Amino acid sequence: MGLRFYLCFLALFSTFFISTLGLGHLCLPEEHVALFIFGDSVFDAGNNNYINTITDYQANYEPYGENFFKYSTGRFSDGRIIPDFIAEFANLPFITPYLHPGYHRYTDGANFASAGAGALAETHQEMVIDLKSQLNNFKNLESLLSKELGDAEAKKLLFRAVYIINVGSNDYAVPFTRNSSIFQSYTPEEYVDMVISNLTFVIEEIYKKGGRKFGFPNLPPLGCLPLARALIPGNTGACKQELTALAILHNKALSEVLQKLENELNGFKYSITDTYTILSERINSPLKYGFKEGNIACCGIGPYKGINSRGGKRSVKEYELCENASEYLFFDTGHLSEKAYQ
Repeated sequence: MGLRFYLCFLALFSTFFISTLGLGHLCLPEEHVALFIFGDSVFDAGNNNYINTITDYQANYEPYGENFFKYSTGRFSDGRIIPDFIAEFANLPFITPYLHPGYHRYTDGANFASAGAGALAETHQEMVIDLKSQLNNFKNLESLLSKELGDAEAKKLLFRAVYIINVGSNDYAVPFTRNSSIFQSYTPEEYVDMVISNLTFVIEEIYKKGGRKFGFPNLPPLGCLPLARALIPGNTGACKQELTALAILHNKALSEVLQKLENELNGFKYSITDTYTILSERINSPLKYGFKEGNIACCGIGPYKGINSRGGKRSVKEYELCENASEYLFFDTGHLSEKAYQ
């Protein structure tokens, strides 16, 4: 990318990805590898277009998608996002949202991610598809694959597949953006443990269905996102340290639990992308990585353009849009530009 997140995933997985040209419906090439995607708005390609929610958790309107697709797809960027680049590298088509009514090519994989989702069901509850509900959708898809391919072929596909999961940011951001009292009931360590426990459960359930190869970005310095900086009174330029501290705790716990799973689960393999370091470097030295701006968002309003009006779809109607999103690390208050993801 700039960031090249996807190359970190594929350092482990590249040998499993072979071209799918000529793919049949009932007899898959031995080398065929599907891609299954779980998580939040960083990975959501448009599932929230098809649920009953509010515009806070949707990106199916301008200016999203303007620079690559030339229309809004539901991706929270001006163009492609991480799963798109992984799919391109693997010679797969862009993986379509699971809820898209016209999508049935599940042998290539499916995208279950939902903007606003967390590992905790309480995070934006009833407005998004939380991680365990995404798992249920995956289990439903497993049944569809068995009917289409037969049990043996379906099991092979799930065994060879790659599973990527990005979750946690919303779980930690919500207590600050909603003035929650959650940290009066739990210490930061206890709260992180709840998030990691839910994530671990989902990983183990995917493993039981055949999943063996997993990729995870760790969390970025959440307190340095434009939306977090905008929460600090006085527009001082500081990051919101309490939020970044939670990301650090999460990343340490994630690394430990994945190592534990690799030791305990036969054939379990994983890769962690160090998003925290990658993004910190670009926030602090944007010019070094080809960006003119590393702190202020391309689209938004207020300090750091950290107030997201969702293109005028929220109660705040005004917003400012930069002329060239590729010059900006952040496209909106909490999401990166296509160039940053590339």
